Amino acid sequence: MAKGRAFTRQALQDWGWGKTETSEDTLLLVSELLTNASLHAHGCHELVLTADETALRIEVHDGSTALPVRHPAPRPGVPGGRGLYIVERLSDRWGTHAYESGKAVWAEIEASRLEFGMTAGDPRHSAEDVQDRFRR
Repeated sequence: MAKGRAFTRQALQDWGWGKTETSEDTLLLVSELLTNASLHAHGCHELVLTADETALRIEVHDGSTALPVRHPAPRPGVPGGRGLYIVERLSDRWGTHAYESGKAVWAEIEASRLEFGMTAGDPRHSAEDVQDRFRR
């Protein structure tokens, strides 16, 4: 998880999204997705970050075809069962894509929630997506 958070922190800085409340939320979101993959899906195979003018997309790919299940009501004082609730609260959208040999759990954060710190002429602020990948 530490490597995934460091990778995400660096990508956010590289893309001009400084230290804001939303960037801190993004790091927590990445931690939750990576933790869920570790606890329930034999670990993360790949962390993919994609960004454009509309959103930041976080994808955690794993080797399990079992889709995530949100607990109906986590019990107070009992650890666990809150990961997908946190993902729902911190992201604007989330979901899954099943593949033959695994799945990706993804979450998106609207670009308007992130402080770009970019001008229209900045080459990073174009119609083309920028993407970074981290593999374990």
